[in-house]
Amino acid sequence: MDPETDAVLVEARAVGFAYATTPVINEVSLTVPRGAVGALIGANGSGKSTLIRLLAGLLTPSSGEVFIDGVPLATIPLRERAKRIAYVPQSTSTVFPFTALEVVLTGRSPYSGRFRFESHDDKQIALAALDVLDAAHLADRPVTELSGGERQLVTVARALAQEPDVMLLDEPASALDLKHRTQLARALRRLSDERGITALTITHDLMLLDSVADLIFAMKCGRIVAAGAPEIVLVENVLSDVYDARVRSERRRERTFIWSEL
Repeated sequence: MDPETDAVLVEARAVGFAYATTPVINEVSLTVPRGAVGALIGANGSGKSTLIRLLAGLLTPSSGEVFIDGVPLATIPLRERAKRIAYVPQSTSTVFPFTALEVVLTGRSPYSGRFRFESHDDKQIALAALDVLDAAHLADRPVTELSGGERQLVTVARALAQEPDVMLLDEPASALDLKHRTQLARALRRLSDERGITALTITHDLMLLDSVADLIFAMKCGRIVAAGAPEIVLVENVLSDVYDARVRSERRRERTFIWSEL
């Protein structure tokens, strides 16, 4: 996949948004090519989660517009959006002891009639989604008995069961240990390479991005201040500005090593 030549799938054009009278997103424009893995980075409060929610259609821009495959998102019917766009929040909770498989099956609801039960094919798709994330062993366990990290894997599997064109993920690895963060990152890369799924994820795991992301958007104060391939964005001057800290980066054998100095 070549992000420079592939058609744009996700696009924001001069998007702005405010909570009440407080501007949060300021004239943001970005494009994510079909089949690319993109990452949003930046300090807490920089607007990353709000931007992801705008791209998912969960918030309506106060200015500008979001497009999916060249079509204004606002004109796409909700059921069709749910088939094309999967959103993974930072965390979810439930007090009901549904099994992991039952939760993942809710990702099939855009394809079901109001009173239609899940089909055999739906169950196979849900099980395959869990398997992609090495979480098939959780299928029959109640989610109320799972760890926070395991529940987050189930949430990602539910999004994958939608069979979307686009996955928008808000810090999906925040509850995961190092092993499962790496597994999730590799799964996103594999889904892009093998199925052509476009992904845009918020992450603080900067050193994983070299091997996973095609392009990175760095945010500060509601604006994108740098965008491009990892070797362009993961550099000292950009990271130090974005995180308002003294950040060092060093490129060794096509890998970037990053650390912060006190």
